Amino acid sequence: MKSLLVFVLLAAMMCWFMFSPIYKHVLIARQAVLQQEVDYLLEVGANGDHGYIDAAMLNEAKLRMAGFGLDPASIGFEVSSEGGPDATNPAAPLLRGAPLSLTATYPVEGLLNIDRLIGINPPQADALLKATGTKMSEYVP
Repeated sequence: MKSLLVFVLLAAMMCWFMFSPIYKHVLIARQAVLQQEVDYLLEVGANGDHGYIDAAMLNEAKLRMAGFGLDPASIGFEVSSEGGPDATNPAAPLLRGAPLSLTATYPVEGLLNIDRLIGINPPQADALLKATGTKMSEYVP
């Protein structure tokens, strides 16, 4: 009976040691893709030609991230500006010096469920990866 218990515990530990790093790398890669896309959208949206991040830019970003294996329907964006002006309106871009903020979210999707094997509780089912950034608009009419 002791040997059976040792075998089961050893098998569970071996499973966790073999597969847990892979899932953690997937999680880290997804976070990096989100942050890279946020930085890119802020760079393009806050440049001197734009001053906004509109829905077309966000849809293109979702398609780019789909190339990395993310589900475009699960990607969420929140574009905002301090002080109230609409940061998604191409007809009224943010003027130079106005902050343009972008937050991207993506669900964890149960990647860390394997941690249950060693007694670590995984994140909640509705947990999200989040990447955020702020850049000052450089648009001058």
